[in-house]
Amino acid sequence: MPDDARLPLDINELRSAIAETEWRHVDVVGETGSTNADLIARAAGGEDIAGAVLLAEFQSAGRGRHGRSWSAPPRSQIAMSVGVDTTGVPVARWGWLPLLTGLAVAGTVREQFGVDAGVKWPNDVLVGTGKLAGILAEVSAPVIVVGLGLNVSLSADDLPDPNAVSLSMLGHHADRTVLAGHLLRALSERLQRWRAGDPRLAAEYRSVSTTIGTRVRALLPGDSEIVGVATDIDDAGRLLIDDGGTTVTVSAGDITHLRPADR
Repeated sequence: MPDDARLPLDINELRSAIAETEWRHVDVVGETGSTNADLIARAAGGEDIAGAVLLAEFQSAGRGRHGRSWSAPPRSQIAMSVGVDTTGVPVARWGWLPLLTGLAVAGTVREQFGVDAGVKWPNDVLVGTGKLAGILAEVSAPVIVVGLGLNVSLSADDLPDPNAVSLSMLGHHADRTVLAGHLLRALSERLQRWRAGDPRLAAEYRSVSTTIGTRVRALLPGDSEIVGVATDIDDAGRLLIDDGGTTVTVSAGDITHLRPADR
């Protein structure tokens, strides 16, 4: 691993890189439990967190959907959360936020490194079968807090999940400050289009989806499941599954796992 692979984030450089975006307040902390939890706590304390960005060099209690834990060595990831202003956007379209974040991540690593990244509904960015990034969106109305963890310099020995992968494992050395700036600009651009109701976003998402067109097994609470072909994403960001000729619609909150049906 290069000597500079795990340098601290440069907050001044990052603030300069995103000066023309909607992100109006950026903080970097050395260590915290969860950047999502911190932003939500700040909102509960009366702070307007719309447009806020919080990055951590190390998360001791990082989490994914359904409280699943995630941890990685200090400065080996981009671990950050943002406060997204939903003013004027119907609640029915809020479910697109984790999908658009995944689209921004996939688009960024494709453009910067030529990595063939795809998005697995509802909240993972994959390269092949390896998980490169995970996303968690939580409501703190009227703001949605969206967190992401992108694996940058983790080695195979560092991985908290054997199914994960990092940019360095794929042969790419990334400056985390520069990469975070690219990510935040890409996300801001897509959020502006989301608020404007740009229909092209859905087509862009479908073009990099690793889920649509595949046979999936959606595991539901209570050990029930839906097995069928994932056919599309609806206007609310929900997955449509063809279950033997009947289309079933599932939201991210409906399921505990989404897996290939042949596993």
